[in-house]
Amino acid sequence: MAPDFRSPAGTVRHGIVPPFLLARIARLDQDDYDHAPEAARRTLGIDGPFREQRGSDGSMPGLVRPSLRPELQHPVAGSTEPGSPDRLIFDAKGTENLPGEEVRREGGPETDDTAVTEAYDGLGDTYALFWDAFRRDSIDGSGMRLDATVHFGQRYDNAFWDGARMVFGDGDGEIFRGFTGSISVIGHELAHGVTERTAGLVYQGQSGALNEHVSDVFGALVEQRVLGQTAQDATWLVGAGIFTEQVKGAAIRSMRAPGTAYDDPMLGKDPQPAHMRDYVETSDDNGGVHINSGIPNRAFVALAEALGGNAWERAGRIWYETLAGDRLTPTATFAQFAAATAVVADEFYGDDSDEARAVADAWESVGVEPGRVRDRMRRD
Repeated sequence: MAPDFRSPAGTVRHGIVPPFLLARIARLDQDDYDHAPEAARRTLGIDGPFREQRGSDGSMPGLVRPSLRPELQHPVAGSTEPGSPDRLIFDAKGTENLPGEEVRREGGPETDDTAVTEAYDGLGDTYALFWDAFRRDSIDGSGMRLDATVHFGQRYDNAFWDGARMVFGDGDGEIFRGFTGSISVIGHELAHGVTERTAGLVYQGQSGALNEHVSDVFGALVEQRVLGQTAQDATWLVGAGIFTEQVKGAAIRSMRAPGTAYDDPMLGKDPQPAHMRDYVETSDDNGGVHINSGIPNRAFVALAEALGGNAWERAGRIWYETLAGDRLTPTATFAQFAAATAVVADEFYGDDSDEARAVADAWESVGVEPGRVRDRMRRD
C-alpha cells in the first residue's frame, strides 16, 4: 500500500541520532552525568514506539500528542510563488504536543529565540538549495509549506521528520546541544520529506540506509552552499557542533571518513563502515540504516571530490535526478541505486564523460558493482 501523506501516521519517524547511540547514553553511570542518561531514556521512550508497526486504524502509538487542530496534523500547501519558501515555526515549549504555539510566519519579524531563528533560516537555506540547484519547489515539488517545531520535549536528544514537519529538541546539555544549531541536521530532516515524495525508499535494510544516505547528502550540500565550500574544502560532517565539549567527537557522522565521526570513552566508536567488505548485518536500527549508510556516503564524497568544484552542481544533480526519476524502486539495494546513478550520469553527461567515469569509479571504490544492473536499466 502506498504511503498516506495526509497524516504523519502514514510515515516513519526519521531521527538524526540513531537508536543505538541513545541506548548507549541511557546506560551511562548517572553519577557522571546529571541529565544525559535520563534524557536518552526519555528520548528512546518517545522515539521507540514510532519504530514499531502502526496501528490497524492508522494511528501511531507513543507519547507524542498531535495537535487538536486538524489543519495542523498534515502537510499544508504553501501560499508563496515558486522560488520563495513558505515557512511556519512553532514552539512546543518543552512539551511533547505537536505542533505547539505558532511563533514566526514567513516574512514575520525575527524573535529573540535563537532556535526559532536557526530553524527559520535553515529551512530557507534548504529550500534555496533544492530550488536553485534542482528547480524543486519545496518538499513535494508544489510549494508545500515548511513547518517546524522547536523546543520539543524536556532535554529531548533528537530531531526528526514526522511526515508533516521537522521537530527539534534542545538536547540534554551534557552530550547534545540544541539540534537547530546544525544546518546539516535541518537539511537532513527536510530531505527525508523529499525522499518520501520521490523514490519512497523503504526504511529498512539497504533501502533504509540509502534513505539515510540521501538525507546526509543533501544536508551536507545545504551546509556547503551556505558556507561557500567546494567539495575539497568541505568537512563532509553531518551534525557538526551538536556534541558538547565533553564528547570526543566532531559530529554524528563523517561522510568523507565513515567510522571516524566520534571515538569517546562513554559513547564508544562510530560504527559506520566505508566499504562493502565491512557491511554490518543486524536487526537493530531497522537493519542498520544509520550504520551502513556510511558506504554510499563515502561513494558520494569520492564522486564529488573527483569532479571538484561545488558538489551540488554535478554530483548533487546526478543524485537528485536519480531520486526524483523513475529508475528506483522503494526497496532499492546499493547496487540498484548505484546503477541508477550511472544511467543518469550517462543520460545527462554522456557515457564517455568525466561524470560517468567518476560515478563508476566512486562506487567501485566502496565495493559496490552496478554493472549488470546498469546494463539492464539501459535496455529498459
